[in-house]
Amino acid sequence: MRLTLFNDFSLGIVKDEVVYDITGVTDWDKNNVQSSLVTFMQIYPEIKDKINNFLTTAYTYTLSEVTLRPPVPNPTKIIAAPVNYSLHQDEMNEQFQNAEYTIENLGFFLKAPSSIIGPEETIKLPFPERRTDHEAELAFVVSKRAKDVLASEAHNYIFGYFGLMDIVVRGKEDRPWRKSFDTFTPIGPWIVTSDEVENPNELGVDLWVNEEKRQSANTKDLIYDCYKFFEEASSVMTLEPGDIVTTGTPDGVGPITKGDQVCLKIERVGEFKVYVDYKGKEK
Repeated sequence: MRLTLFNDFSLGIVKDEVVYDITGVTDWDKNNVQSSLVTFMQIYPEIKDKINNFLTTAYTYTLSEVTLRPPVPNPTKIIAAPVNYSLHQDEMNEQFQNAEYTIENLGFFLKAPSSIIGPEETIKLPFPERRTDHEAELAFVVSKRAKDVLASEAHNYIFGYFGLMDIVVRGKEDRPWRKSFDTFTPIGPWIVTSDEVENPNELGVDLWVNEEKRQSANTKDLIYDCYKFFEEASSVMTLEPGDIVTTGTPDGVGPITKGDQVCLKIERVGEFKVYVDYKGKEK
């Protein structure tokens, strides 16, 4: 299923170009959306048939007439993989001349959940005079508490997948600082459940800035694939239901500036776009 949060954070299922409002199928609380999402993920196997039956009478909208919200609005943490594609590793090593830019040496880092925005929203660049780059990534949401989970078991802890843009200011500050500004984590367009994605480690990932394709890769080229990275993260910290794990960006990372439109498309997941502006008054 493609699970969406839309308009006033109602809960919906997307089929073709139609959004089915399934808010009434559970005790959904629009004032506590993240908690409601976590509960929904936990009971999803039990109510899947109920949802399918509910669709026959659900109120519907066309996709073009709704506002899509961030599909995971307020996780306790965002765990991110640095330099997790070989060609991006080469790209970073060439740019910074540092052979230690590898996921094996760097481990992972955290981003602020407050940096999340949804489709059609706007990235606000805090420093017009500094380079800020786009990074296209496949991300997933954790379905249940996980600690020391083996890669072979990781699929049992992943509810579904979505696209994520990891926006970064270039500079000497630590990654969490440079990647955690408000609006620096666009996600969307919805969560595609694991059973529909099937193999997350064989998905095409493409990103455009305006009409220019900047990034094009496949998750089969990940150094640590989705499951291996899950193992790595859960070996260090407990992953909570509703946490976001994002798998790193391929080569082709480049700058964005005011007026740009950035579009991310992931095979079997979907696509969404965001816009770029400066924060406050232009310097």
